[in-house]
Amino acid sequence: MLTTLRKAEYAELTLLFFIQGVAMSTWFVPLGSILDAHGMHGIKPFAFAASALAAFVSPLIFGAMADRHVAPARVLRWLALATAVMMTLVSTTIKFHANAWFVLALIQLLTLCNAPMLGISSTIIFARLAHSNEFAPMRVMLTFGWMAGGVLASVLNADTSSLAGYTSATVWLVLAAFTFFLPELEVPKSAENLSWHERLGLDALTLLKNPDIRVVFITTMLLNIPLAAFYPYAPTNLRDLGLTHTSAWMSLAQCSEVAAIFGMGWLLLHWRMKWIFAFGLGFGVLRFALSAVNSQTCLLIGIGLHGASFALVYITAQIYLEQRVDTAWRARAQALLTLMNSGVGNFIGYLGAGWWFATCARPTGTQWTLFWGGLSATVAAALIYFLTAYRGEKKT
Repeated sequence: MLTTLRKAEYAELTLLFFIQGVAMSTWFVPLGSILDAHGMHGIKPFAFAASALAAFVSPLIFGAMADRHVAPARVLRWLALATAVMMTLVSTTIKFHANAWFVLALIQLLTLCNAPMLGISSTIIFARLAHSNEFAPMRVMLTFGWMAGGVLASVLNADTSSLAGYTSATVWLVLAAFTFFLPELEVPKSAENLSWHERLGLDALTLLKNPDIRVVFITTMLLNIPLAAFYPYAPTNLRDLGLTHTSAWMSLAQCSEVAAIFGMGWLLLHWRMKWIFAFGLGFGVLRFALSAVNSQTCLLIGIGLHGASFALVYITAQIYLEQRVDTAWRARAQALLTLMNSGVGNFIGYLGAGWWFATCARPTGTQWTLFWGGLSATVAAALIYFLTAYRGEKKT
C-alpha cells in the first residue's frame, strides 16, 4: 500500500499509464487487420518488425537523455507530439492506398518516435514510489488502457479502418498535454564531458556483465520471440474460426494480465523472483499449447492466458531491474530491457513468425495446430534456459 505518495500524484501517474495504454492499443491491436483490408498484407511482418528496428536505437538514446540531459516528462511530451503527427500521416496514406513500401517507411518513422515512451513513463513512475514493489498496482492501469483501446477500436468499427490510427493520434495528443501536469524530475547527471558512447546510451550494455541480469534480459527476449506472433496472427485465427470484432476478443489477454498484476504484490512478498519468472514462462507454454487445439474455446482461453505470461515475466523484470540497478542507471536499464524485448526479441519474432506462418500455410488453409504448437515449444526452451542459467545473486 502506498504511504508516501500523495493521492493526487498517485492519480496522475496511474492516469499516465492508462492514457498511454489506450493510445498504443487503439492502433497496434487492429494494425494487422487494417493492412490486410487495404491490400497491404505483404508488408505486415515488416510493419510489425518496424517497432523492433526502432527499439534497437531509439530507447537507449532517449533513455540516456532522460538520465542525463532533460527531465523525463519533457522527453515524453516531445515523443508523444511526434507520434501523433506520424500516426496521422500513416493513417492518411493507408486510407488513400499509397504505395505499400512508402507506408512502411512512415511506419518505421512512427515507431522511432513511440518506442522509448513506455520505458520513460516507467522511469517517471518508479522515481515517485516509496518501494519498487508498489509499481505493479500502478502498471495495471496500462493494461486497463490497452483493454479500453482494443474495445474502442471495435466500438468505432475501426478493426479494419484507418480511423483507428486517427483515434490513436488524438489520444497521443491528450498524453502530450497531460505531461504538463506531471512532476518534473531532477536530471541526476550533467551532460558535460560525456563520450558519444555515453550520449547514445551504449554504456548501458555494461549491465550485461552481471550474470543474473544478463539471464533476465535474455529470457525476456526469448519469450518475446513467440509472443510476437500474437497480434499479427491471432486475429486471423479468430476469423478462421468465425469470430468477428477481433480487437475486442484480443482484449481477453488483458483480463489475465490484470489478475496477474494484482496478485504480484503477494507473489513478490512470498516467492523468490526466480519462481515468478518460471511461473510466467510456464503460462506461456500452456497458452500456445491451448491455441494449438484450434477450437474457439481453447483459442480464447489461450488468448486469455497470454497477458498473465507477459505480466509475470516482463513486469517482474522491470521490478527486478529497479531493485538491482543503481539509481543513476535505471532509465538506461529500462531502455536496455526495451531494446532486448521490443528490439531483438520482436525483430526475430515478427520476421520469424512471418516465415513460420508461411511454412504452416497449406492450400486448404493454415495449419494452426502446427503453428501454435511450434511456438509453445519455443517458450518451453526459454523456460529450460532460465531454470538452468539463473543463479539468484544479490543486488549489485
